[in-house]
Amino acid sequence: MSQAEFDAYVDEYDAQHAQSVKLSGEDPEYFAEYKAKEAARAMAAAGIAPNRIMDFGAGRGNCVAHLQRAFPDAALTALDVSSRSLTHCQARAIRPLETVCYDGQTLPFEDGSFDLVFTACVFHHIPEGDHIRLLSEIRRVLSPKGRFMLFEHNPWNPLTRHAVATCPFDVNAVLISAPEMRRRFRAAGFADIDLKWTLFFPAFAAPLRPLEAGLGWLPLGAQYRLLAR
Repeated sequence: MSQAEFDAYVDEYDAQHAQSVKLSGEDPEYFAEYKAKEAARAMAAAGIAPNRIMDFGAGRGNCVAHLQRAFPDAALTALDVSSRSLTHCQARAIRPLETVCYDGQTLPFEDGSFDLVFTACVFHHIPEGDHIRLLSEIRRVLSPKGRFMLFEHNPWNPLTRHAVATCPFDVNAVLISAPEMRRRFRAAGFADIDLKWTLFFPAFAAPLRPLEAGLGWLPLGAQYRLLAR
């Protein structure tokens, strides 16, 4: 989708997103908080306390406040192609936030600028031919010990496919399997790529969610995450 297309969906995004995930029994805030906490767990396990974080494709800022809570000592930059979306990021922030509107091609940052680059369900909106180039750009702006965490929809999960198919702003989305996205990471030069499938249980089965920590190997979760350096 182009900047103009994303700008056009800004005002309706939250309602459309909530409707698309209705079958899960959760609202979009649940998924945004989950992702931020997963990023915090992964960085803690790696022994990294990030000073600077980028939310790549931040959109309306669903994850902004959650990332700021999960990383209270880090400076956060929200980056997106949609300037209208970034105004919502500022409104959702719980402390000062840098917002950057970019051209969708080159990240306007120096090499090694970020200790964590985080992206949540963005790449299925980006043309496949641009993936490896953009992944290489993300690797360029990571610090030597930095990490890149990507969340994406799992096309092997039928409920996920239903949610995407019924969401208006996903009309042009092309879902990417986890093995294929991992291959693109490798092609972009990433190393130590860790794959984990996530979000197995809807709200009615919430008591089973503690089991998810041991199910990351099972390719049936609603989404997956890749962590790399």
